[in-house]
Amino acid sequence: MIDRLKKIQEKYLRIEDELAKATASDTLKNLSKERSRLTPVYTKADEYLRITKDCQDAKSLLESENDPDMHSMLKSEIEEGEKKLEELAKELEIMLLPPDPNSGKSILVEIRAGTGGEESGLFCADLFRMYNKYADKKGLRTEIIDMSPTGIGGYKEIVFSLDDDRAYDLFKFESGTHRVQRIPETESGGRIHTSAVTVAILPEAEEKEVEIRDSDLRIDVYRSSGAGGQHVNTTDSAVRITHIPTGIVVASQEERSQIKNRDKAMRVLRARIVDQMAETAKQSADALKKAQVGSGDRSERIRTYNFPQGRCTDHRIGFTSHNLPAIMEGDLDELIDALIQEDRSKRLAEAKA
Repeated sequence: MIDRLKKIQEKYLRIEDELAKATASDTLKNLSKERSRLTPVYTKADEYLRITKDCQDAKSLLESENDPDMHSMLKSEIEEGEKKLEELAKELEIMLLPPDPNSGKSILVEIRAGTGGEESGLFCADLFRMYNKYADKKGLRTEIIDMSPTGIGGYKEIVFSLDDDRAYDLFKFESGTHRVQRIPETESGGRIHTSAVTVAILPEAEEKEVEIRDSDLRIDVYRSSGAGGQHVNTTDSAVRITHIPTGIVVASQEERSQIKNRDKAMRVLRARIVDQMAETAKQSADALKKAQVGSGDRSERIRTYNFPQGRCTDHRIGFTSHNLPAIMEGDLDELIDALIQEDRSKRLAEAKA
């Protein structure tokens, strides 16, 4: 532990030194991001090493100390220090787990209606509102990339970005099938219906992460049928891009500018290609999948929102809240904290096995 913490100290100080000398913007950005990631563990490591030295010094003095009062004071100092070291060791154990390669990234969120017809589309809108409210409470910036309204207030699909270095870590467990049980507004008989919506969390991919050749793209432009103010249906501003090698199709029509829609669509395309590559690699890593909360598979039913009982249950960790109205208003802290804690516990157990 001591040697590992000293290496972290050395790495942090080396990054500080490189930051002071760096001039290129990309280098500064990468070094700043790495320093930001290391700062919490560096602070804890520094505290652990300092208290360890204090305890060692106190033990050395204790061996030669004859004064009863001083002997008692040193003994008490050692006991307090060792108790603090135990607490710090537990915290560092978690902090030293291998970081998720996507940690620190902004994300794209795709919500799609599944089984349940119009009710599923309405719940798409409810989930978007829930996530948007939670993101707003956390200070994450939301930007709609594309959406397909149903005409009665719902969505067949909505794609939006969350731009913040905390976005992936907060939302990474949301991928999967979300089931809703409630009486639809369109139901005259008062019967409870069960519908489903799928959510995909895609880490934003930088251009250098995936090579996309112009010759591999088919780009179609058409008139927007969604938002866009006075230019809707008057200019060909909407963009649809097909990536021929993978067959992935993305679209954006939320901007009035064709160039801006193309840029948004390319963001989604890069993220989907990287996601597809990661999914292929993940299929051969069963041991890693078992060590995480759920597989992230979009076909996996991860959560049920039961409106008649006011209950929300996450099936992966057995978490149940009976305060569904608050959850739908974006009060997700308790749920997301429980998912993060369970994931950490499983990864710690895996690391010790």
